[in-house]
Amino acid sequence: MKIISRLFGDVQAHCDVPCGIYDPISAKIAAQTVLKMAMRLEAVDFSSGAPDPGMPNSVARYVAVKEEHAQGVKNELNILWSDYFKPEHLSDYPNLHELFWNADKLAGANKQGVSSSSAKELVDAVDGIAKIFWATKGVDYSDPNADVRFGA
Repeated sequence: MKIISRLFGDVQAHCDVPCGIYDPISAKIAAQTVLKMAMRLEAVDFSSGAPDPGMPNSVARYVAVKEEHAQGVKNELNILWSDYFKPEHLSDYPNLHELFWNADKLAGANKQGVSSSSAKELVDAVDGIAKIFWATKGVDYSDPNADVRFGA
């Protein structure tokens, strides 16, 4: 910091990373992946007499990807929750704590089980948080023409 101060004078920052880096897109992609893996797992036919010899490998991969991405949802949401959202956001969105808490619980439930309806709830929860995130930046997330890249 001393070197930076010598080069640029007093330097101050208000967050852990430069502004514009926060974005819920990683959580959204991870939640969509959880849903896709749950749908694939639900579509596996375990009752057939002679299963495809590759089926156990595919099932194992679906489960591993589902669990990895469900954990990714938790990680990405926790970064947004702890690093991006501030007390002033709570005054505008008093249900923010509950939204994050529910989304984290849904991500955990989707790690533990296989349910496309639960995975859809996770996708919806992450979308709800993304809407609020973009609203704090003055962007209407439901507008298909809105530029929501990197905090624009």
